[in-house]
Amino acid sequence: MIKEVLDVCCGGKLFYFDPAAPYLLTNDVRKGKYDIGGGRTVRVEPDTQHDFRHMPFPDESFRLVIFDPPHLRWCGEKSFMYKKYGRLPTEWKDYISAGFGEAWRVLKPGGTLIFKWSSYQVKTTTVLKTLSMKPLFGTKHGGHTWWFVFYKSGVR
Repeated sequence: MIKEVLDVCCGGKLFYFDPAAPYLLTNDVRKGKYDIGGGRTVRVEPDTQHDFRHMPFPDESFRLVIFDPPHLRWCGEKSFMYKKYGRLPTEWKDYISAGFGEAWRVLKPGGTLIFKWSSYQVKTTTVLKTLSMKPLFGTKHGGHTWWFVFYKSGVR
């Protein structure tokens, strides 16, 4: 089956109802089993392992792209949050901008990009300024989590 959906930084695939869907391709820079304490683990088992700023996929390959990058600037390498979600680098604005640009590049015209962000340490308004596009719409879920939808017009 052709993979039509790409998650560029899937982590432990924690928000999926069906992480093994045959049309889903998952990617992450990490791979492994992480002990998060209390006898619990997070398994990061992507289909492909690449930095989301430099993916080997052809332009306009996917109908749906999910971009849920690390969102914490300050957390220790042994912390639960680091093991579960990773951490933003010091130059996080360039990192997020490049990742979004790459996600947009592999999105087909007429496709949708879902961007998830937690504003716990970096304000949503600040991160949106680093992106090359404005979202079509978005919504806040819970205390700090935002979901945004971007649409890539099929009109050239």
